[in-house]
Amino acid sequence: MEMPYGVWPVLALLSGYLLGSIPFGLILTRLFGAGDIRQIGSGNIGATNVLRTGRKGLAAATLILDALKGVLAVIVAARFGVGYELLGAIGAFYGHLFPIWLGFKGGKGVATMLGICWALDWRVGLAYTLCWLVGMGVTRISSVGGMGAALSAPVVAALLGQHRLALAMLLLALTVLLMHRDNIRRLLAGTEPRIGSKS
Repeated sequence: MEMPYGVWPVLALLSGYLLGSIPFGLILTRLFGAGDIRQIGSGNIGATNVLRTGRKGLAAATLILDALKGVLAVIVAARFGVGYELLGAIGAFYGHLFPIWLGFKGGKGVATMLGICWALDWRVGLAYTLCWLVGMGVTRISSVGGMGAALSAPVVAALLGQHRLALAMLLLALTVLLMHRDNIRRLLAGTEPRIGSKS
């Protein structure tokens, strides 16, 4: 029996969510004996907090895998129909932020958004990567690089005439800012930790 048309966008969104909700930071730190990442530093499951364990390799692996799940979500969603890539991307992003397996307490979405940008338009992905690297390189503050990169995505997409993509990236970028609200407060207070800090 043929599935109703409305099922496919739901499947695209759901598949993205399930892929995005895989907590690679937690899995890797437990697998390699670094403890429960939720009990370290900020309690976040992302690469920046994994770095606070002192395990640079695990942090790099977390970043790569969190980005790749964004890429894979876009690829899988495209199989459900033309134009469903954005649904898979949105699902993956919010799956990373609110994973069902961890009581809906996940990461902040910067690495997953990186993978999403590369999968949807390499030019947006390149701009995102450069802004992230420059922001971190200049300030040595991860949150500055991540928020700057997220804000670059809708701007670049709009300049390229990709209006649907720009709107989707704007939603994700605003969410990244919301997830970094404590970081923003610390930045304003001058107490935001720099890369490599264990606090």
